[in-house]
Amino acid sequence: MTDKTILVIGTYDTKDDELGFLADVIRNQGGNVATMDVSVLGDPSKPTDYSKHDVAAEGGSTIQAAIDSGDENHAMQIMAKGASLLAARLHSEGAFDGMIVLGGTMGTDLALDVATALPLGVPKYIVSTVSFSPLIPSERLAADTQMILWAGGLYGLNSVCKASLSQAAGAVLGAARAVQMPDPDKPLIGMTSLGTSALKYVIPLIPALETRGFEVAVFHATGMGGRAFESLAAQGAFACVFDFCTQELGNHVNGSNISAGPDRLTNAGATGTPQIVAPGCYDLVDIVGWQPLPEVWDNHMTHDHNRLLTSVVLKAEETRKVADVHSEHLAKAKGPVALILPEHGLGEWDRDGADLHNPDGLATFLAEIEETLPDAVQAHRIPCHINDAEFASKALEIFDGWCADGTISP
Repeated sequence: MTDKTILVIGTYDTKDDELGFLADVIRNQGGNVATMDVSVLGDPSKPTDYSKHDVAAEGGSTIQAAIDSGDENHAMQIMAKGASLLAARLHSEGAFDGMIVLGGTMGTDLALDVATALPLGVPKYIVSTVSFSPLIPSERLAADTQMILWAGGLYGLNSVCKASLSQAAGAVLGAARAVQMPDPDKPLIGMTSLGTSALKYVIPLIPALETRGFEVAVFHATGMGGRAFESLAAQGAFACVFDFCTQELGNHVNGSNISAGPDRLTNAGATGTPQIVAPGCYDLVDIVGWQPLPEVWDNHMTHDHNRLLTSVVLKAEETRKVADVHSEHLAKAKGPVALILPEHGLGEWDRDGADLHNPDGLATFLAEIEETLPDAVQAHRIPCHINDAEFASKALEIFDGWCADGTISP
């Protein structure tokens, strides 16, 4: 017997059998089920734990208002708002341990909002006819969303779709049983980086910070990792951030779809979280490697990292805009900010003699950011490379100056 409860969400007027099958698999595995109906026009075969009227009311509307709108998109947004708010409230009250949503494009649209409304670590499963489709923009995905393609399941139950549904039901229950939620009592440091082929400071910094009594979470700054980092920063989850790979900001500025969104480098500042920042790989713009390189990047140095990812090197004048956005975002910070600026390079491939060495770009970037940086930011220009021991030592020196007895007081 388990005390884990899974919230099963869907349009029970059109997908009653499929949602019932999901619930039965969860119960047969020893789990408990709570049901939420997000239908508009029809009714389920039997009452759900949370009715469509409960959902609409939670969002400050009614089912009749959704119907009267005469627009299916508007109606579903009413239900998406209500479902998100209701799921968030129910979880805060301990009513369920994981959620699963079933749908086509309408249900998936709603599911993405519900997943985003729940904290990191709460199992979130979406069974969708459009899973992994380009219809789903990365910015709509919660950092720990799990998806499975609902193959052969548009209309009715069959052996093909049951294979997808049963896997998803077992996965969400297993995740709810196995998940180890973040420890709210241990001070957490959020750090951004790339793999150690590009940025190596994590190697000395993680053990050094752990010996000081802090837990360190390192986020892979390739779009989704930055989104997760910013999401947690917005929740005030970090005692301090070591944001040493801000490349996603340059990606966004230059129109790459490998982006963490327009709020990159803002959320820690908005919550007053102390920030130690370095613009790691500031001059690289990541491009999807299996797609043709856009013409705008003709005559630029490039690095094929693997078959998924190609990095383009910005020319000197192009780095100015990236520098300006760094300064603009850091100027909004409500808490202390220290910016470390290594003079000998900000990525392993930019060392003197390396394939992507970009001395003009680095000089232009450093001059621009120093000119535009707000006075409130502590700037530390140091004669080393970001992967040198001196960089990590400087970061720890700043941190230790802010920290006493496990409490950060800059």
